[in-house]
Amino acid sequence: MNSGTGKKLVIKKEIEIRFNEVDSMGLVWHGHYAKYFEDAREEFGKIYGLTYLKIFDAGYYAPLVELNFQYKKPLTYKDRLLTVEIHYKDTPAAKIMFDYYIYNARKELTTIGNSTQVFLDRNYQLVLQNPAFYLDWKSENL
Repeated sequence: MNSGTGKKLVIKKEIEIRFNEVDSMGLVWHGHYAKYFEDAREEFGKIYGLTYLKIFDAGYYAPLVELNFQYKKPLTYKDRLLTVEIHYKDTPAAKIMFDYYIYNARKELTTIGNSTQVFLDRNYQLVLQNPAFYLDWKSENL
């Protein structure tokens, strides 16, 4: 595995803010931030070849076990567009970890966060060692 080479895996995903995502104050409802992070994870998977289907086809699930947000500035419907920047965090543990940064249309940082996913086998048992497919993915991408 080539971890520690310093290669950074980062993508940016633009998302249009929809009217049904705001509350009566015109602010994006806090529950939608999890969806924005999910959209970024899916885009990351497409670009770097770590999709949920690849994980499933290898015989595993990768549920979220931790999801954190820090709201720095509200997103509003008037912003119309946001950008989620997602950074892969390499770890020797059998986990998939990301940091997130959300920017409004004026490129102002509005939200930071992170997530952790673990591996479960098809019997929903926690996998403590990195699966072979994930080690292969790391060696190809890091």
